[in-house]
Amino acid sequence: MNDQQLLRYSRHILLDPIGIEGQERFLAARALVIGAGGLGSPAALYLAAAGVGTLALADGDTVDLTNLQRQILHTEASVGRPKAESGRDALQRLNPETRVEVIARRLEGADLEAEVAKADVVLDCCDNFATRHAVNRACVKLGKPLVSGAAVRFDGQISVFDTRQPGAPCYHCLFPEGEDVEEVRCATMGVFAPLTGIIGTLQAAEALKLLAGCGQTLGGRLLLLDALTMEWRTVRLQKDPGCPVCGSR
Repeated sequence: MNDQQLLRYSRHILLDPIGIEGQERFLAARALVIGAGGLGSPAALYLAAAGVGTLALADGDTVDLTNLQRQILHTEASVGRPKAESGRDALQRLNPETRVEVIARRLEGADLEAEVAKADVVLDCCDNFATRHAVNRACVKLGKPLVSGAAVRFDGQISVFDTRQPGAPCYHCLFPEGEDVEEVRCATMGVFAPLTGIIGTLQAAEALKLLAGCGQTLGGRLLLLDALTMEWRTVRLQKDPGCPVCGSR
């Protein structure tokens, strides 16, 4: 690190579990953020502020006026622009040292696997089960830690799925694909704006801990928030031995 970086990131360096070594890991890391909306906005902002060297920001959608109530990467001037491009501009204003790669398309198939393979950590900030399961399969296949968050109405949840750890469950263990799970989206059900900030910020925190190798992650635990009562619950998660995605690991 140069003198300017030592000064800029000094408050992290002062933390013993991070220190210079942890900050250098941030600077050398690549994070894949899937979704530049309500969750991806605060997650990406904190990763960039923390000095993560490369952020791959993936989103195939464009900015809509209805997004601005919660998607803090974007402004009215961004309406109509690809979210990944608008997000890149905001992140580079915040920290010009962070390299932001724009992926202005929906990641799927071999394209998704290629991006996951390059990442040190993956943040699932999307809003649909099909993408969540595709991302989970790619992370399990390639041995990448996944930080998964969700927020709708006043309900938020976050967990870490890191199948590099013995006995760790994957997303499919929690929400088996193909089961009758209600698809709930902000566009039809609404979402409390600060809730996305809370969950997205927690996703950034878990990703940074994974990169620095410090603390205890949410692996094996699902953290639930009811923002109406501001009550938290923790649910223990177990690996499904018969899981078709991670069961053989």
